[in-house]
Parts: sequence; C-alpha cells; structure tokens
Amino acid sequence: MATRKLAESTLNRFKRLLQEKEKQLQAVVAKHEAERSEVRMAETAAERSPDPDSADGGSMAFEFEKELSVDRNTRDILAQVRQAILAVEDGTYGQCRVCNRPIPVARLRVLPHTSLCVQCASRRR
Repeated sequence: MATRKLAESTLNRFKRLLQEKEKQLQAVVAKHEAERSEVRMAETAAERSPDPDSADGGSMAFEFEKELSVDRNTRDILAQVRQAILAVEDGTYGQCRVCNRPIPVARLRVLPHTSLCVQCASRRR
C-alpha cells in the first residue's frame, strides 16, 4: 500500500508542536521530582510520618500513589512525544506503526504524538 507523505510545512509545524510539548512535559517531570524530594525530606520529621494504619497515613498513601500514577503517565506521554519527533526526522511520522497506513491529519492534530491509526489503536484496548 502506498503511503502519503505529509507536506514539509506540515511536518515542520508538527515537529515544532511536539518539541514544545516535550519541553512542557519535561518541566512537569522535573516538578514532580522536586516535589517528591521535598516530601522525602519532610517525611523524616515526626509530624510527617503518621501511622500508616491511621486515616492520615492512609490518605497520604493514596495521594502518593495518585502522584506516582500521574508521573508515570506524564513520562509515558513524554516518551511518545520523543518517538514522534524521531519519526518526523526519519520520515515515518504520520504512518501507523502497525498497519503502515497514513494517520489522518485530523487525528494528528488531536494527538500529535500518536503512532497508531484509529483502527489499530482501538484493537489495542
């Protein structure tokens, strides 16, 4: 199947968008790391170390797990953005990595870091 090539101006626009998204996500990851470092420092103080069986301890554990989940998600998206930037550079951006069909530009506008067409993405769920 022949794949369509995105225009150079379109590729450049997506690359700039992806690079900006990469910077934003890197800042979020750095913020998460700084916050976790502050929490570790504060947890050495007795008032920040409640009994894990108490309501405060359970609440803190829940918040910590939630923050870790957000951090993992942010890092996953950052990895996808970086892969998309590489795909722009190697000429494969906009092609589904599973079926090799073109990903519609409308989908790329919504999810510029996607590497799957709608059909292949829906099969992965």
